[in-house]
Amino acid sequence: MTKSSLPGVVRALNANPLVRGAWLVLIYSVVIVVARILAYEIRFEFDPPPEQYRLFWKTLQWFLPATLLSLLLFGQFRTLLSYFSLPDVTRIVMACGVTAVASIVIWYISEGRHASPRSIILLNFFLGSGLLVSTRVLFRLIRERFRAGDMDGTPVRHMAIIGAGDVGADLAKEMRLRRGLRMQPVAFFDDDRAKWNTQLHGVPIVGRPELLRTFKQKVDEAVIAMPRAPAKRIREIVQMLTEENIKSEIVPSMEQLMNGSVRASQIRPVEISDLLGRDAISLETDKIRNLVQGKVVLVTGAGGTIGSELSRQIAAYNPRRLLLVERCEVQLFQVEQDLLEWGHGSVVVPLVADVLDEGRLRSIFERFRPALVFHAAAHKHVPMMEHQPYEALRNNTRGTQIVAQLAGECRTERLILISTDKAINPTNVMGASKRLAEIYMQALQKRNGTPTKFMAVRFGNVLGSSGSVIPTFKRQIAAGGPVTVTHADVTRYFMTVAESVGLVLQSATQGVGGEIFVLDMGSPIKIIDVARQLIELSGLRPGEDIAIEITGLRPGEKLYEEINHNTENMVSTDHPKIMRFIGQPEELDEFAAQFASLEEKARVLEPDQVKLEIQKLIPEYRPYLTVR
Repeated sequence: MTKSSLPGVVRALNANPLVRGAWLVLIYSVVIVVARILAYEIRFEFDPPPEQYRLFWKTLQWFLPATLLSLLLFGQFRTLLSYFSLPDVTRIVMACGVTAVASIVIWYISEGRHASPRSIILLNFFLGSGLLVSTRVLFRLIRERFRAGDMDGTPVRHMAIIGAGDVGADLAKEMRLRRGLRMQPVAFFDDDRAKWNTQLHGVPIVGRPELLRTFKQKVDEAVIAMPRAPAKRIREIVQMLTEENIKSEIVPSMEQLMNGSVRASQIRPVEISDLLGRDAISLETDKIRNLVQGKVVLVTGAGGTIGSELSRQIAAYNPRRLLLVERCEVQLFQVEQDLLEWGHGSVVVPLVADVLDEGRLRSIFERFRPALVFHAAAHKHVPMMEHQPYEALRNNTRGTQIVAQLAGECRTERLILISTDKAINPTNVMGASKRLAEIYMQALQKRNGTPTKFMAVRFGNVLGSSGSVIPTFKRQIAAGGPVTVTHADVTRYFMTVAESVGLVLQSATQGVGGEIFVLDMGSPIKIIDVARQLIELSGLRPGEDIAIEITGLRPGEKLYEEINHNTENMVSTDHPKIMRFIGQPEELDEFAAQFASLEEKARVLEPDQVKLEIQKLIPEYRPYLTVR
């Protein structure tokens, strides 16, 4: 048999369940018999007396089926032959242990007439366990060492692993076992002095990551395996690797590793979220599960950045049904496919619908009666909405009115509006339209005659969302520059989408109605610093390879965002990353009449006139006017 034919044999053994089962019975039987023969031979110094040979064949008649049955009960006929891990070792040892205990019991009951000598039983346990484990390991090695991908002539990359903890150790083990990765770990680097000058999986731990400067001739790439490290330390390491012209990659986030969605070996390029991220946020998952599990949940704008992540995280908490409402069927199809791949097809209901289509939305609410509604549908692009304020008012404010009214009529338990920090003392139409939606929700809660609890959650920029600064910068870098920044001092709050959505779900568990929750977004970050870091991550030098150009603030853009209105009072919550703000709500009838008048005027007025009309409802709004 040639090397290249070995993977085919292994694949054949793993193919059909019946064929795999038959092969496993045959292979296990041969190993069990060989182990038992060896036990007899060793016990009697390779010269067993004739009566022991007779006892061997007599006891094998029940011992072999009993061992196979024990292996079956411990799940060793349901696994793929060439996939083997530590839990399988435990199960094989336990299966052999059960048979050994049974043999001892039979020996005592029959006074040795129907069971092997006790010394052979003990030897047989160790030899049988060892040979069965060795056989499974052998097939795993065949799969990993001789897979087709290992024969394509791709050169082996010599890897430095930064981080000698559990994740780094798993990564090194994967590299050594899975030859198809074409990666060879040559050195570890770690900040922990206690680990220096030792070895991990046979790979030396050299010292601090900065020592890579003197080691770089021996490595092709470096992998950062420090998922719990602060973003500041990751930035320092990435900057050092960039300066030394060493290609860098990183392992997935701690959340992905913990939930099992990825493996440590699925390394990826370093992204801006790795450099801007903060300490992992602890979520009270039991409270979120109690809120979601077994209920019908509706997400509007389910195809957007926030809506799609909301859908993914909600699906993980086992809702009875998850309604995905989205007017763009292309985006809806994509999020549906993602959820199907994750095994949530039985609960997902994709619904092409516009939140402004009250009739269509009413039929959805009356048919499914959602217990929870997360309202993420919105127009969010600031410069675009400045030129068409009517559309911002219709989608962001009127759409919220329709969803909230239907939620109240159908006695939905909770409605959570996804708002923005741009709604605080707004200077643009998008923020103002969101502020009007917040005001309406609070007014509705004050007048509420239903069990529905209305609340809103504000947060800042989401890293990588469509139309945000990060994708724009990436496109400009790919085109050779320049990277355009509106002002050298402009700052923004940044959060990852997973972090934002996790805290939205956490906020939903705490709301009693009428609150506006604001997420702790850390410290604001200068946009120009983000631009520099993205250029460096691309292997280029800011100001030399890629120019940074200051273009001036755009219409409606602030230098910095704020946390709350001066009329709002902060109340603490049970979660350190969530703040609750409570203000004096408006009278519902009066506000609804004023907004209806505004909406009617906005249909025909020029943009500047619409902004001035909005200011009458939101005195703190400072509009950008084209004619002053």
